[in-house]
Amino acid sequence: MDRYPDLNPDAGELETAEVVVTDDVLVKAFALGPGAEMEPHDHPDATNVFHVTEGTVTVLQDDEEARVTAPGVVLHERGRAHGARNDGDETAVLTASLCPLPGGG
Repeated sequence: MDRYPDLNPDAGELETAEVVVTDDVLVKAFALGPGAEMEPHDHPDATNVFHVTEGTVTVLQDDEEARVTAPGVVLHERGRAHGARNDGDETAVLTASLCPLPGGG
């Protein structure tokens, strides 16, 4: 039942895995090695929620940024640019839930 992935990125690397994919939701895991970054992007037609599950990430949202340590949850409203960066020395992991799926209901 547990779908939490085993990800182990090297420094500067970003590893991803699809954790849950259904007709109306996508949950992906992102493991950021030290110095890694998920480039800011947006989803005009979907809400995105980060769940920081391991370590600390610097969450980027439009022109703001904040350090979020596990456990942490960050809401990104539809169309709001968001990303993440690992400024620490240890791997950081977050999941991102996206719904509805782009082009979906």
